[in-house]
Amino acid sequence: MAFKPLHDRVLVRRVESEEKTAGGLIIPDSAKEKPSEGIVVACGEGARKDSGELIPMSVKEGDKILFGKWSGTEVTINGEELLIMKESDILGIIEDEAAAKAA
Repeated sequence: MAFKPLHDRVLVRRVESEEKTAGGLIIPDSAKEKPSEGIVVACGEGARKDSGELIPMSVKEGDKILFGKWSGTEVTINGEELLIMKESDILGIIEDEAAAKAA
């Protein structure tokens, strides 16, 4: 992709939510909420302190993240709808269950 976010911003691709509930009910498209999970597509280099020192990003490309319901700005790049948000809008990184158990 030919887009690089600046400073402490990240480019995120939403992850589609489940089509069914735990009880097996199918959720119609009109009733679905936009998912608050996504995959980081690209990251900026990080924020800067007042002294000019770089604060590195806590997330990296490929991380699966959880973000707030109203976070980010929707943009279309190369025909794909993505979100641009500040790193501070990210609530956390979702780790793979197998990796979490091994830790």
